[in-house]
Amino acid sequence: MTLPKTPSFRLDGKRALVAGASSGIGMACAVALAESGAAVTLVARRAEKLRHVADEMAARGWHADVLALDIADVETTAEAVIREGPFDILLNSAGLARHSAAVDTVPQDFDAVMEVNLRGAYFLTQAVAKGLIAAGKPGSLINISSQMGHVGGRERAVYCASKFAVEGFTKALALEFGAARIRVNTICPTFILTDLTRPTFEDPDKRAWVLDKIKLGRAGEVEDIMGAVVYLASEASALVTGTSLIVDGGWTAD
Repeated sequence: MTLPKTPSFRLDGKRALVAGASSGIGMACAVALAESGAAVTLVARRAEKLRHVADEMAARGWHADVLALDIADVETTAEAVIREGPFDILLNSAGLARHSAAVDTVPQDFDAVMEVNLRGAYFLTQAVAKGLIAAGKPGSLINISSQMGHVGGRERAVYCASKFAVEGFTKALALEFGAARIRVNTICPTFILTDLTRPTFEDPDKRAWVLDKIKLGRAGEVEDIMGAVVYLASEASALVTGTSLIVDGGWTAD
């Protein structure tokens, strides 16, 4: 009898582009990918913060370089991705939230959220895929979506709309890129303790709402996402594409 062998979670020899890498989930994902052997390129608008993260990673013996970009500038971002690539792995954690009651939504906030969460994410994913296709290489493209790409949330109509759209284009791109052995997936976290979610947790009523919905009884931490990104980036998920890995403590099970 020949026993099966567990596919490797290692990423040695792979290049990963991590957008939104200066803090929060993006920084944690960059660490997870580098710790698993990938050479990581850190992307965000804040070059100084990126350099600090890169220096900290280098001190641990990991490879990380810096690319200061705003993914909302899709043309400049695409040019840089093609010039610096190809990248075997994309992890896009760049995102924007402007929450309000739906009747109070203004066009400026709607456009700002969609420009980053949808338009920026779409064209960044496209640019990395183009580089892989031109090089004839397989790859794994991952966008950090949200549980709010699967359910509604109060004061989050615009945010939900942007993340539902990311879930939609993920499925469509997975169909298109499958023949090129390029996988496209999302990770959908619940509320994770970061600077972005701090206003929610500082509001007692909203904090109570969040903790009541998360069936494991606690908010998420960035470490809860790190294993998920390594799984989707690696050969351990070689047959996984066009789907969502929901890391929500049971929120969407209700």
